[in-house]
Amino acid sequence: VQLQASGGGLVQAGGSLRLSCSAFVRAFSDYDMGWFRQAPGKEREAVAVISWSGGETDYADSAKGRFTISRDNAKKMVTLQMNSLKPDDTAVYYCAADDSSARSGRPLRMTPNYEYWGQGTQVTVSS
Repeated sequence: VQLQASGGGLVQAGGSLRLSCSAFVRAFSDYDMGWFRQAPGKEREAVAVISWSGGETDYADSAKGRFTISRDNAKKMVTLQMNSLKPDDTAVYYCAADDSSARSGRPLRMTPNYEYWGQGTQVTVSS
């Protein structure tokens, strides 16, 4: 599985960005997907995750009401729409994939131990 994230950049506080992640895999719908971020000096944390079907999503408290995760299995792509951005959102954002069958019906994982990772895209929010 190869993941390629794009869409990061510099934006003023209150602005919006849309991150995209393209997956190079035969069966994209076999994987739960997630967006994670890591700011300098901080641990990597989950931002939003989505199930293989798109039917389940979960968000970090900091993202609820501002960010929306979605996926298009036909295009093998997952996106993160980020609105009302804050300086605290500044970080490198990573998309990640995890075999959905490994969950065995348990809730989506919000921990940064997904199996496959993209290269990251920088998001900088200026005040």
